[in-house]
Amino acid sequence: MPHSVSLINTVAAGLGLALVLGFLAARLRLPALVGYLLAGVIIGPFTPGFVADASIAAQLAEIGVMLLMFGVGLHFSLDDLLAVRKIALPGAIVQMAVATLLGGGLAAWWGWSPGGALVFGLALSVASTVVLLRALESLGLLDSFTGRIAVGWLVVEDLAMVLVLVLLPPLAGVLGGQGAAAGAAPVWQTLGLTLLQVGGFVTLMLVVGRRVFPWILWQVTRTGSRELFTLCVVAAAVSIAFASAALFGVSFALGAFFAGMVMRESEFSHRAAQESLPLRDAFAVLFFVSVGMLFDPRVLIERPLQVLAVVGVIVAGKSVAACALVLLFRYPLGTALTVSASLAQIGEFSFILAGLGAALGLLPAEGQSLLLAGALISIAINPLLFTLIGPLQKRLSVRSSFARGLASRDDPLAELPVSTEARYLSRQVVLVGYGRVGRRIAAALAAHDIPFVVAEQNRELVEKLRAEGMAAVWGDAAEAAVLIQAHIARARVLVVATADAINVRQMIRTAHTLNPSIETVIRSHNEDEARLLTQETSATVFLGEQELAQAMAQAAVHRAAPAA
Repeated sequence: MPHSVSLINTVAAGLGLALVLGFLAARLRLPALVGYLLAGVIIGPFTPGFVADASIAAQLAEIGVMLLMFGVGLHFSLDDLLAVRKIALPGAIVQMAVATLLGGGLAAWWGWSPGGALVFGLALSVASTVVLLRALESLGLLDSFTGRIAVGWLVVEDLAMVLVLVLLPPLAGVLGGQGAAAGAAPVWQTLGLTLLQVGGFVTLMLVVGRRVFPWILWQVTRTGSRELFTLCVVAAAVSIAFASAALFGVSFALGAFFAGMVMRESEFSHRAAQESLPLRDAFAVLFFVSVGMLFDPRVLIERPLQVLAVVGVIVAGKSVAACALVLLFRYPLGTALTVSASLAQIGEFSFILAGLGAALGLLPAEGQSLLLAGALISIAINPLLFTLIGPLQKRLSVRSSFARGLASRDDPLAELPVSTEARYLSRQVVLVGYGRVGRRIAAALAAHDIPFVVAEQNRELVEKLRAEGMAAVWGDAAEAAVLIQAHIARARVLVVATADAINVRQMIRTAHTLNPSIETVIRSHNEDEARLLTQETSATVFLGEQELAQAMAQAAVHRAAPAA
């Protein structure tokens, strides 16, 4: 009974206080998660008054991470992951290396052991997937190409951290810690076994899971029971995550992510995402509360300069490295800034690694306190960084010739080939985005023999489209140079099929500046945003739910109307 009461107290105090402080933060025009973090600090063991059970809160938060990653998997297909592999894989590895060097260098300067410095640097190098997803969802960027780059980047980081967590115990003795147990396997053998386990898990999920789990979901759907459907979705997320950790040594979060990816093959994936949304939101709040409970405010007073240095590595060091890497891969400045803001925080994997490092005698006690302080501050200010992307990009473009050069770099994919047919370059449609919506629009235009030019930020996709003989230009359509290359001045219609809600206004303004008579058609996922866009622009705005409702209503009226 005491344990169950502790569970109820923790959930009631955590959610109740998070609601109050989250509401106050929102009224003060601050991110609601700042209130959630403060709620955790208040009910944590380092502040007077009621103290919640930190171990229970941490377990509840782990469930939230699993459900959230499952939801991401439902929206993130294997094709999406492969589409960004050329930037996400090398980018994540190099960025982690840079951040590890920066954090490890700080720790070494403070006099820590090499092992402690390594663990500290690695903990600073990996960002929180939970924080990233909440930020991308709130901005409507989760389904955009930039959002897929950021999510793919963090998936690579998570895979790398799985290897780190497995290899650290046998390497602890060499690094100055307590060392591996007697008779432990050599490092190379442990690494090989880990790679086999992770590879086996991914193969099993993608080969077997893509057929089995959608079939199970279909069988449950046939019963007509909503609660069974919801139970199937939640059970799949949690049980697959647990099995992946128990059998393959993969993290709960990564297991749940791949579970969502294979469930996406089902035609009911959108319904599964909607059914699990309330649980995901509630447990995600508990995650932020649990982070706040681990924070000891005294570290801000006792070690203020060290805290500032840690926050500097997380917010500035990682961001600059990520921005430089994305620009080196010749992606637009806006994409580079968005990815940089996405990575300017640390979270769940950092806490797990810090706990393991402390248990192995590698990370000193102050290391955990500094990591938690850095996590709390970086998570709190991360949403504010996203709000600065637009103004910063505009300011750099106006005042910096270097930034303007980045937007107009000499790149063959940024210009239409000279051999492009003349019919594409007069009274054509400029189609921004070639995702799930853009492909269908392109097919309809082609079926009616209407010429169009695709503007797309995915370099690999532009190469593929050109190989198929389609007119396509690479770059961010918010930049005038990209629309100019798409011959917007002679176009008839601008169609924005991308989910990027941040730059759509800039696209419309630029298009009307270059072609005052052009018609614009855009999409929106948010009713309030759609209303604002309709008021602020002359564009025709399509809201997904509204269009679906109208089509279904017309079908129902047509079938229900009495015969003439």
